[in-house]
Order: sequence, then C-alpha cells, then structure tokens
Amino acid sequence: MSMTGLDVFDSTIQKTNTWLKEIREALHLDEHVGNSPHPEETARRYAYHVLRAVLHQLRDRLTVEEAAQFAAQLPLLVRGIFYEGWDPTDKPLRLRHEEDFLMPIQEELHQIGLTISPQQAVRVVFEVLNRHISAGEIADVRAMLPKAIRHLWPEPSAQTA
Repeated sequence: MSMTGLDVFDSTIQKTNTWLKEIREALHLDEHVGNSPHPEETARRYAYHVLRAVLHQLRDRLTVEEAAQFAAQLPLLVRGIFYEGWDPTDKPLRLRHEEDFLMPIQEELHQIGLTISPQQAVRVVFEVLNRHISAGEIADVRAMLPKAIRHLWPEPSAQTA
C-alpha cells in the first residue's frame, strides 16, 4: 500500500529510511538515545543529523558542477537535505585540513547531544555513499577532496552501487 499515493515519493522515503537505518546501525545510535520515550525515532533523528552534517561539509568542498552531478544520484529526499541552505557563492571552500572539515560536524552532533566522534560519523556516511552511489561518481568526488579529508573516505569495493 502506498504511503503518499505517489510512487516517486514512496520510493524516496523508503530509500532515505534505508540510508538512515544503515547509519543508525553502523554507529549504534540506539545506544545513544538514553531514556527517550521514543528511542527508535530518536536514533533515526540522530542518523538524519549525522547524514545532514556530513553531506553539507562535503557539498561545500565541491564545485557547483560536481555537486550537481553527485546530487543527481542521491534519493530525492536526500538530495533536498544535500541542497538545504546551500549558497554556491565562493564554492568550493578551499579549506585543506581535516579539522576544518570535522569541526562543523562535531558542533552539529554536540548541539543534538550526540557523543560520537566526527571521524566515525564521516566514515560511516562515506561507506553508505559507497554502497548507493556509482563508483565513478565516488571517484570523481573523492578526487576533489584534499588528501587530509580524502583519507576518511574508504575506497569503494567492486560490488558497490
């Protein structure tokens, strides 16, 4: 049975929930919900914030053209998250240090009370991207990143996307 009555919306909701579940499980976010009255919802919300924080940092280090090519492979809902609040002026950012990439992610995780390392969050999101985005696109995006950030992104395996 259709959730929304439109296959395109149902499909993007399903794909997005799959991505969030992969992030939630890989980061063991169910263990971070404390005494939440709705632990599964809270863990899913944490996964959303992890995905959002990493995608925004990645997006801001890509050229406008590469961001568009990359986003074209994202599920519709995740694409909206990727572009949320984006100002392409002066992009890509030319920050070269791992700390510059990780600090905003750490700040967002801290704001929601999530105590996981930003490095771990980044690696998990990059692994999810490896599974769902074509290896060619992943290679293009990784090539745009400085070595200090690229090392956080594991090489995609042959059986991904």
